[in-house]
Amino acid sequence: MPLTRRQVYRRRRIAVFGGTLVLLAGLSYLPLTLLAPVAELEPAVTTPEVAPGTAVQLAMPAGAASAISAVGREGTLAQAGSADALPMASITKIITALTVLDAHPLGADEVGPSVTMTAADVALYRRLDSGGASVAPVKSGVVYTERELLEIMLIDSAGNYAITIGNWAFGSQDALVAAMRSWLDAHGFPGINVVEPTGQDARNTATAADLVRLGEAALANPALAQIVAITKIDIHDVGKLENSNKLLGEGGVDGIKTGTLNAFGANLLFSADLTVGDAQIPLVGVVLGAATHAELNAGVRSLLAQVTAGYRVVPLIAAGDAVAEYATPWDTTADAVAASAASLVVWSDTPITATVTAQSIHLADRGTEVGSVTFTAGTQTVTVPLDLAEDVEDPGPGWRLGHPEIIFGMR
Repeated sequence: MPLTRRQVYRRRRIAVFGGTLVLLAGLSYLPLTLLAPVAELEPAVTTPEVAPGTAVQLAMPAGAASAISAVGREGTLAQAGSADALPMASITKIITALTVLDAHPLGADEVGPSVTMTAADVALYRRLDSGGASVAPVKSGVVYTERELLEIMLIDSAGNYAITIGNWAFGSQDALVAAMRSWLDAHGFPGINVVEPTGQDARNTATAADLVRLGEAALANPALAQIVAITKIDIHDVGKLENSNKLLGEGGVDGIKTGTLNAFGANLLFSADLTVGDAQIPLVGVVLGAATHAELNAGVRSLLAQVTAGYRVVPLIAAGDAVAEYATPWDTTADAVAASAASLVVWSDTPITATVTAQSIHLADRGTEVGSVTFTAGTQTVTVPLDLAEDVEDPGPGWRLGHPEIIFGMR
């Protein structure tokens, strides 16, 4: 039966309307598919691993007690002998110096106030000299700066100048000793005891561990660090003084103080700067109760050589090493690679860990920074940026039109 005019008209309307809908859908589909942003790409991370080193066992110098540490590194590298407080001898003068400098600070290049020697200082010199103490000559009326008094006390280990500078700074020897004890308490040295400022009294005692920390405090004072590194000096009215620390300038040694008590033995609080690769490693160590200073010095030389060998330069990552990968749904990949090489100088078998941070990306150009890798060894850290090694480009219209379910996140 032929269609009526009304039916033909209705079918034409349906066809036109349906075609319009298809056209509109197509017009919407094309730009949505072609212009929609691709989903974020998540990185697949491969965390670098650094092989541990071999544990180093140090042969410590002979003596009643010894210890050595790297400044800034928690704990000691090694410790041997007694953990008890032992006689410090003239290492005491470092505490005297720190206490005086706490009350009368000196900058690295400052000389400080002038101090005039008196008849009392001359009498003190004669009294200590007659008792066999380590002293330096003094004349009434001669004027020294604070720095010169410290230099005579520390370089020549002059006990009379330790008392003289204390009398100037605090008014009396008793007041100086009280100030020294207060300084020790304030700075957390429970293992150190002082009864007088020169070290002549064997009751001035300290543990090896606390003396290492004392050495670090001495190096942290700019004026004191300069003075303890002086090998020779000529001071007016005293003459040429030569440091009793014969290791100065040898193997990086740059301080700090010797000590000797006949009834106990030879002591040395020492510091050294070791060069390992491009790094400077500041060390502080102590030996108490060695038989002689010659034996002590030989032991310290050996110890420093061992410590130098115990540090190692560890390559962490090379420039261009891949740490993460971005894989696209359109079957391309781009690596996140180290932007530069990195290494660390580490002690012995100190473990090294790595932490990777890599961000999600859409499309990105080669060289775009997308994260970082941080290596940690003890208190040391080094961070290396991660850059894209390849472009992450749009997949193009062909892939987009053929994969709408991926474009619109339906799978």
